[in-house]
This record gives sequence, C-alpha cells and structure tokens, in this order.
Amino acid sequence: MNEKVSVESLLEEARLAKAMPPPAERLRLREAAGLTRSQVAEAVGVARGTVLAWEAGKSDPTPPGRLPYLRLLEGLAQLHPAPGAPGDPVAELLAAAQPSAPQPPAPAPAPIPAALTGLETLRGPDGRAIEGDPGPCVRCGVETTYQSTDGRPLHSGAMCQPTAPAVPPTPPTSAPASAPASAPASAPASAPASAPAPVSPVPARVPTRPQRRSKSAERAQEDLLGMIRDAVREEAERAGGDEEAAVAALEKRAVPDVMDLFAETRSSARYEYTAYPTLPDILHKPTKKRPDEIWEARPRFRHPDYSMRAARADVRVTALDTNAAYLSSMKCWLPIGRLEHTTGADGVGPKRSGVHLITPAQWAHPHLPDPIGDRDEPGALWVTDATLRLLLRLSGPKYGLTGAPEIHESWTSGATENFLDALRKALAAARDEALATQDVLLEMYVKSMYSKFVSTMGESDTNRKIYRPDWMHIVRAQAHANLWGKALKAHQGGLEVIAMLGTDELHVTGDPWAVFTEGRALSQMKVKYSDAKASGEYLVGKVRADG
Repeated sequence: MNEKVSVESLLEEARLAKAMPPPAERLRLREAAGLTRSQVAEAVGVARGTVLAWEAGKSDPTPPGRLPYLRLLEGLAQLHPAPGAPGDPVAELLAAAQPSAPQPPAPAPAPIPAALTGLETLRGPDGRAIEGDPGPCVRCGVETTYQSTDGRPLHSGAMCQPTAPAVPPTPPTSAPASAPASAPASAPASAPASAPAPVSPVPARVPTRPQRRSKSAERAQEDLLGMIRDAVREEAERAGGDEEAAVAALEKRAVPDVMDLFAETRSSARYEYTAYPTLPDILHKPTKKRPDEIWEARPRFRHPDYSMRAARADVRVTALDTNAAYLSSMKCWLPIGRLEHTTGADGVGPKRSGVHLITPAQWAHPHLPDPIGDRDEPGALWVTDATLRLLLRLSGPKYGLTGAPEIHESWTSGATENFLDALRKALAAARDEALATQDVLLEMYVKSMYSKFVSTMGESDTNRKIYRPDWMHIVRAQAHANLWGKALKAHQGGLEVIAMLGTDELHVTGDPWAVFTEGRALSQMKVKYSDAKASGEYLVGKVRADG
C-alpha cells in the first residue's frame, strides 16, 4: 500500500523545487542583514566555504542544506527587499515624493577645455576601466575612482557629471511710475519665495555612505578572520595535542590558504587584475638558478668607524628587530594594468608603478646606509618603484641627502596603494589576536601566510595561482625602504647606526627607546635575540678617528 502523502511533504518538495535567488542576491541579503558567512553556515548546517561557493556562483545549494538556506533567504528578502522592489521603503518614499508639475530640463554641461579633450581612460588588458584612489575629475570636478592614462582622476569614457551652474542674481524690478507712494512694499523680484535651492551635482554622496562601506568592510574582515581561526582549530584538533604536527600542517597549507584569503578580498573589488600578465624579459629568470635583473636594494651596511674587534670595545650597541616587515610592506604602490615601456621619466608618476632602469647618484654619507643597498658594481641597474620613490624623496628639498637618480627607461602601469590592503589588515588583525591570546599556532600560521605569499608571488613551483614577480620585488623593496626610514629616524634622534641588515635588522648605539616604542605591534620595534647576542646587546669600539 502506498504511503499517504502529507501536506507538509508536498510543501517541502515544492520548496526544494523552487528556484534559488541568484548568487549576487544571496550575497546582498546576507550583507544587508549584517550576517557573516560563518553565522549562515552554522545555522544552515554546512561549512563556511560552502556558503562562499553559493554566493560566488561556484555551486548551487543542495540538500540537506538547501531547504534551510532557502528559508533563510526568503525571510531576509522580506526584511530587506531589493532596491526598487515592492515593499522597499526607499522606493515607496521616492514614489510618494514625485512632483506632479513637469520639471525644467537639466542644464547642459559646461564645455570641456581643449587641453583636456585628448585624455583617455586607463584600462586593463581586458579593456575594462581600472579604478584607483578617489579624486576630483580633471574635467568636471566631481569625485571619481577612475583615472586617465597619465594617472589623473577622470570619469570612465568621459562620462562626466554635469556641474550645477551658479544661479545669476536677478536685478530688482523697479515699481511703475504710476504706483502710489503709499502702496505696501512687495517682496523683491530677485528673491521669490518659491525659488528652489541649487542642487548639488553629486546628491548620492551623502555622509552615510562611508559608514555603510565601513560596516561592510568590518563584516568582510570578520569573515577572513573566521577562515584563519577555522584553519588553526581544524589542524589543532586533527593533531590531537601534538603542537609540532599542527605547526607542520599549518605551514604546509599556508600558501593555498593565503591565496584563498586573497581571492576572497578580490571577490567584491572594484577592479580586476591579471594574475599571469605578459612581462618584459627583465622580470623573467634566465635560468632556474639565476635571478632576474631587478635589484631590491638589500642592505648589508656596517658603520666603517666601529668594529667588535677594536682594541677598546666600550660602545654598547642594541640589535633591534622590525616586527612583521613583509606584512607592513604590503602597503605599497602596485601596478595593476599591463606594463608599458617608456623612456626617460615618462613612466614616472604618483599613481604609476613598476620597474625602472636608473643610474643612482653618488651616496656621500658613510655614517648612513646607502638607500640603493650594497652593490659590487656601479652604473645603471633596474630597481622597483618602491626604491625609486625613496630616492626621489631623499633627493627632494625636504632631505637633500643625494642627487636625483637618472631615469633611462621604465616598465609601468596605472597603480594603487591599496590593492593588498584588505588582506594585510585581516592578517594584521589575526596577528594582534594571536599576540593578545598568546596563541602560538595562530601567530606562526599568520607569519607563514604573509611571508610565503610575498616570496611565492614570483616564479615559484609552490604557488601556481599567481605569477607577479614585479609585485614580489616591489613588496620586498618596500620592506627595505621602510627599514631605511627607521635608520634615518634613529640618526635624527641622536643614535648612531652601527648596522642595517636585510629587511628587519637595525643595530644602534645609545637608548633606542628614546626614539622607538618597544613592543610587538607593527609600528613598534623589539630587541633581536640570537645565540651570539642573547641579550640583544654587544660592545664595539672605534677603529679610526672621526674625519
């Protein structure tokens, strides 16, 4: 005998057969409700990565999670209807506020100056306009995130917004000669009571938008932190208390995991990038064992007037360590579009980045490290944008420490300083959490992710998801530039720089904590311990008279 079909079973089958909202709507509903993917995953009974795949359109919800997920989306859709849909309070208010009288036509935009008519929009290899830091458009003055090929803010495709023209004052109308002197004074014709106020050219940019964006960024960062915590918890449970086994497992998965985090930060980004762009020969290794031609300005500086072997070693030196040097250096200008070749200084600009062939000026300060690093051969060399920016600052009027470098040629494109910012902030927040809770596994895992992310962006068999040797060199060179800035700060604070090595090691005389703040935060410094210098301090002496 056939089993009797219930009403509930029929309704459940109907719900399962019902079409799911598209992936973009799933994402919108969750973000509108202020929910994280971890919360949705726990409520629906699936993994957090499954929710990510559903929202990215990589997979469709299937039983047993499909039905509770559909019920959740239906409930959220009632609470947060799509903009313009029935039930949307904003749409209803706008409809109620529609004036019945016809509106005057919008004023024509002001003519574009001839000098600005030839500007073109910066586009990536796929032809799509590239976005960067917001700024006032050079044509219409209205803020835009798009830019021109020369790095200036410019609306994409010259789609400039009309600027509201100034309303000229109407001259007062004199009374007719036949009007009696005792007639009551009327309101001036130049100020009619019903005259509308001038309309802002950008009414959509209201103060609440940054607040909404900030909340969305906080939710996104919490999702990233959830991914990091989940990985540590999984490996700790799998290792069953064996810390060494958990460490080994986390180090093994650091590269694929950080690439997943990177992909997550790009899922809602405003512009795309090319993971495998066409690059010039100088960015390719000639052989597997030989590096490419880019010089990262790695310092091996030691003060020529001091030595540990001096006859009288009585000057105390403290070896300092920069915290998470590569993590901090991820804040740098990275080229996004296709690298273009230019000669002279044509490829140099505040919003362009890449690599440059330069001849640096002579460095005449033996008591300070050479910002170009320690080279065996003089002459021209290829450097990154991070190194060139440092040299240009030091040769400028503020410092005047060296001459300006001679720029021969460049491979550059439009750039942004915030490309890795979301990933950097998430890893920094996880590092702070690890230090606060003394979670050794979490701290080690985060360190493995950011250090291996930087080191495998180039030509690496460990990471096949990205090939950006230009980015790798720029991030590394930025770490050297950051360390050089700390050496200059120490010198200006009355300390002598005895040594500067690699990306994170700075040895100074005197009291370093009169200049730097001691601690584990990214902006702080700590004592560098080693087997030879267990206390982080050692003695040196003068080897020659000051000259």
